[in-house]
Amino acid sequence: MNDIQQQEVQKAVEAAVEGINADLGILWIIIAAILVFFMQAGFTLVETGFTRSKNAGNIIMKNFMDLAIGSLMFWVVGYSIMYGGDTILGGFMRDPSDLAFFNKEDWHNLFFQTVFCATAATIVSGAIAGRTKFSTYLIFSAILTTIIYPISGSWLWPFDDKAWLNNLGFIDFAGSTIVHAVGGFAGLVAAKLVGPRIGKYSDGKVNVVQGHNLVLGALGVFILWLGWFGFNGGSQLAFGGSNSVAVGSVIINTNLAAALGAITALFFTWIKYGKPDISMTLNGALAGLVGITAGCGNVNAWGALAIGLISGIVVVLSIEFIDKKLKIDDPVGAISVHGVCGFLGTVLVGVFAIPGDEFAGGLLYGGGFKQLGVQTLGSLSMIGWAVLASFIVLFILKKTIGLRVSEKEEIDGLDVHEHGVNVYGRD
Repeated sequence: MNDIQQQEVQKAVEAAVEGINADLGILWIIIAAILVFFMQAGFTLVETGFTRSKNAGNIIMKNFMDLAIGSLMFWVVGYSIMYGGDTILGGFMRDPSDLAFFNKEDWHNLFFQTVFCATAATIVSGAIAGRTKFSTYLIFSAILTTIIYPISGSWLWPFDDKAWLNNLGFIDFAGSTIVHAVGGFAGLVAAKLVGPRIGKYSDGKVNVVQGHNLVLGALGVFILWLGWFGFNGGSQLAFGGSNSVAVGSVIINTNLAAALGAITALFFTWIKYGKPDISMTLNGALAGLVGITAGCGNVNAWGALAIGLISGIVVVLSIEFIDKKLKIDDPVGAISVHGVCGFLGTVLVGVFAIPGDEFAGGLLYGGGFKQLGVQTLGSLSMIGWAVLASFIVLFILKKTIGLRVSEKEEIDGLDVHEHGVNVYGRD
């Protein structure tokens, strides 16, 4: 075999390997998207278990419709706003003229991004559980998945020179801010405008409204923990060769942060309350997962452990502060888990990120304060947009069709009045 023939064979082998890696990448993204899809079941169980049994059916319907509405609206409009070719309004969003996305070369990415979008919407459900009109919630869910989430997502995730946060070097690998903080702070606005559940705050006291089934809540956390391997691992957006190694690293970082988040919350509450708190420990795992999501591809195992530890402490303090000081009623701790820890995890990338090809690393690795500043600016920008847009939409809904059910409906339960059913079949 002469040199020319050897070169041709080499080129053929390289082309075959490239094709196999491309197919593996698409397969991995689809599998990861299926795992993220399954996270909707986890969110449903967590929210149901952490709240009253009389509202279980309403919670099921909200989470179910987040996925259904999000799938439709993100396909029709949202994906174009987030990933369209041209920017409009000075780079504020992408051109949404290419409606009803039909590009067979990118269907796998559409599916992957759709389930992310649905996740952002369903975070809000937990923060306003037990007292919100179903019809109003559906409208807000549609607007969040169609406009609010895609606009902030367009500032980074197309990863091109038209995404202004990408140009700054902002890092949010799998969406600590884009998905979780946006959903969490939208939930904060919603919870404030809807108001607390009846009996939550009375005579200057903060009363505990006990969730009806922590078994369901714990099962939901296990499902979310599992699904997060697709959430973060799939965000590598490729598989094969060095990408396979990167996916493995992301998954290990994700698991370590969740584990230490749970352990930290357990011992922190044990010391603070005298007993290891079950719900706080479960939320500690979720806090670690949310916290590591931004930097899972940019930190090492020690950084992941540090982020998990910090998130496990902060989520406990944040839940108490929001509940007792701000007196904002968040039945499942969604604002703290997703909003506060989403912001925190994004900022901590500027501390723990290891040096890479395109940036000098975080503060602890000689990168100085530059990345820390970029992370803070980027996260606050997206949170600010989510808060402003959510307030405008929810304020209009409050003044028109209303946000909250009647006192009688809330006391009797949303299942009976909103859906005409008793989920558990009790008299």
